[in-house]
Amino acid sequence: MNTLIKIIISLTIAISSTSYGKLIVRHVPPDSIHDKRHTYFIDLLKIALKNTQGSNEVFSLEMSQSIMNQERAIASLQKKQFIDVLWTMTSVEREKLLLPIRIPLLKGLLGHRIFIIRKADKEKFTKIKTLKELKQLRAGQGHDWPDTKILQANGFPVTPSPSYEGLFTMLEHNRFDYFPRGVTEVWQELKEHSNKGLILDMTLMLYYPAPIYFFVNKSNKELAHQISKGLWVAIKSGEFDRIFYNHPSHISTLNSAKMENRIIFTLQNPLLPPETPIDNEVLWHKVESHPPKR
Repeated sequence: MNTLIKIIISLTIAISSTSYGKLIVRHVPPDSIHDKRHTYFIDLLKIALKNTQGSNEVFSLEMSQSIMNQERAIASLQKKQFIDVLWTMTSVEREKLLLPIRIPLLKGLLGHRIFIIRKADKEKFTKIKTLKELKQLRAGQGHDWPDTKILQANGFPVTPSPSYEGLFTMLEHNRFDYFPRGVTEVWQELKEHSNKGLILDMTLMLYYPAPIYFFVNKSNKELAHQISKGLWVAIKSGEFDRIFYNHPSHISTLNSAKMENRIIFTLQNPLLPPETPIDNEVLWHKVESHPPKR
């Protein structure tokens, strides 16, 4: 085979491999078989990749088959094992370990926390009017969740658990008094645990800025750029808001949580990185309420 033919073959292979590339993105699984929260994030990830997809490119999303708590998922992504992307609440520590795509996927709603409580305690929570009164009770949270440190830094007693599913059973059995949940999470969770005598408190809400981002490995700047660019295309076209406000897991939240009628206690988030785009109003959902008593 002469030199010219070899060059032509080499160029053809190179062009084919770049023009018809396939991107495989492995993502975290849900926290349990009952956890349906992941569907929204997968929808956004698909949109972001689709918006930056070349004419001769295809992408495929694959879910890891190993159940991972947040701590393990972060460690796996650091090592480039099992997953290429995860979605989780940001913190200074997490942004040191991983590469964040600083677009709040839930428009800040994760930081609006309403309470799953025992049905027998409904009246107890209805009577609470001040932050001091609420701090007499004990919250339950995941041991590796940033929320645990945020609540503790604001003076709340917290009972941690290594098991997401275990928290519902612990609440049922009086191990703590209430389980603060993001407003987009609580409805499906109550449905999945309807046999435990748990209900939603309709009077109180905690708020702290707590954006949840997509994260990738520090070295995977190309994927980070692609996801970021695709999300911004969706934001500017209005597609992001259409997905957010019409997603099945959010419709019941925005219609039923009645956030504007609750007493809202605003907390400090000492874990919030200074790079958080707090002042970019297009990225956040705002809730107006009367100020609570102190």
